[in-house]
Amino acid sequence: MSRHFATLPLMAVLALASAAPAQTHPPPGECPQPRFTERAPAEYLSRSNPVAADSAVGARLYASATSNTVGCATCHGASGDGRGELAKLFDPPPRNFACARTVRDVPDGQLFWIIRYGSPGTSMPGHVRLKDDEIWQLVHHLRKLAR
Repeated sequence: MSRHFATLPLMAVLALASAAPAQTHPPPGECPQPRFTERAPAEYLSRSNPVAADSAVGARLYASATSNTVGCATCHGASGDGRGELAKLFDPPPRNFACARTVRDVPDGQLFWIIRYGSPGTSMPGHVRLKDDEIWQLVHHLRKLAR
């Protein structure tokens, strides 16, 4: 009988270990997150945001993008914390824009390029149907989320 009780703790540890999901990347919401996107081409990287921020437009686009695309919040979360309703489906997880340390050193042109063309090796799609001014408003909104 004592032999059975001695194996219970080991069985419990093995059960917990097998129940824990294997994760190759940090969990959604981690701050800061490592980068997986390659550097934008020089002609994008050097761009500064040319449009004046319109927080209502940026928030609307972030929440719903356009009728042609899913809103950013679906994956990145309403507050930008990387915990949207679909976040658990992706590895690496969606970027946590609420973490200032994750986005503060990313140039505007790099953010524009990622939104426009996506991030190879991640689940971030390119949003080629968005107008340039819409993408720049999203860049403003991401900066606002990171405060």
